[in-house]
Amino acid sequence: MTSTTDRLPTPTVARLRRPGWRDPRLILGLVLVAASVALGSWAVSSAGRTVAVYAASGPLTPGETVDASSLRTVEVRLGSGGGKYFLASRPLPDGLVALRVVGDGELVARSAVGTAAELDTRAVAIQVAGGLSDRVTDGALVDVWFVPTSDGGTVVRTGKDAKGGASADPRELATQVVVAQVSAADGPLVSGGGTTLHVLVPTDVLPGVLAALAADGEIAVVPVAGGAA
Repeated sequence: MTSTTDRLPTPTVARLRRPGWRDPRLILGLVLVAASVALGSWAVSSAGRTVAVYAASGPLTPGETVDASSLRTVEVRLGSGGGKYFLASRPLPDGLVALRVVGDGELVARSAVGTAAELDTRAVAIQVAGGLSDRVTDGALVDVWFVPTSDGGTVVRTGKDAKGGASADPRELATQVVVAQVSAADGPLVSGGGTTLHVLVPTDVLPGVLAALAADGEIAVVPVAGGAA
């Protein structure tokens, strides 16, 4: 007697076929691998690529002309921030001046320069007869004060103290102004002895500063904490 299992067909074993070169899956895999390798190579190459940009060859103060004579070129890696700086491979625009203090060796950002019309300061020469802090240098920030004096050289009493007596009343003329230049007592830009500071005074306080310079009194310059602008 023949069983039911004897009449069932013998199953055949399916053989796995090796993908051919025309298999879309193989082609897609090769494309993805090639793209990954190319992208990795590009990323490594870009990360190590440097460009030549302009840097200040010395301190630049607001209003100072910015051209090839005041700059030097340096090779740096900028990455995505390259558009913020001037590339040395391209000529600088004409008529550029510094709008803020740019330190020696600092990369010259486009936002740090502009035209003279954009400046809201004027250079004023202030003669300082007494001692001057070593922190008062080109590019430093200072406060400018006025101490009034009488014709005889004594301090003018403009107020009252707690006991009803007269008291000196120094007043602040300008705050956090930039020192454009310090001229020593024996320098060519100094007259009458002492040290002359060329400070950049905002136009809104300029009348008060000029009036104080013409009045009887002394000008005191106090460096701001932090020193440089």
